[in-house]
Amino acid sequence: MAEVKKILCAVDFSDMSSKVADYAQTIAKSMNSSVKVVYVAPSLSQYVGFHVPPTSIENFVGEIVSGAEKTMDIFIQENFSEIDATGQVLTGYAAEEILKYADQENMDMIIMGTHGRKGIDRVLFGSVAEKIVKSAPIPVLTIRP
Repeated sequence: MAEVKKILCAVDFSDMSSKVADYAQTIAKSMNSSVKVVYVAPSLSQYVGFHVPPTSIENFVGEIVSGAEKTMDIFIQENFSEIDATGQVLTGYAAEEILKYADQENMDMIIMGTHGRKGIDRVLFGSVAEKIVKSAPIPVLTIRP
């Protein structure tokens, strides 16, 4: 059987995130693995061309990241008490940042939720999970809501 020692658990802090965390913790316990919990905050860099000063955008993103780091600490305490888990807040486009981080940190598996978008929502917003499943060179476990 393949050895899974490092699991990336991607969360968005929605209600679904605790269910994803439960799967990650269960698998990590059974395989004696560590978990890196990752949240990706939007960079908002696509809005720089609008009539909003870049410093205002940078400040806003900084506040989002700061808040996400506090939320991450609480999330890990509440959901990963039984295993070795740490958190990381990234900024950018979620699928790209998750894949890049998994590669840089030599992760063995990605666990993440899907939001099950359908119809026009899927066309407009796409699916981060779908992009990761199609592009990841490592196994990806998706948890449906």
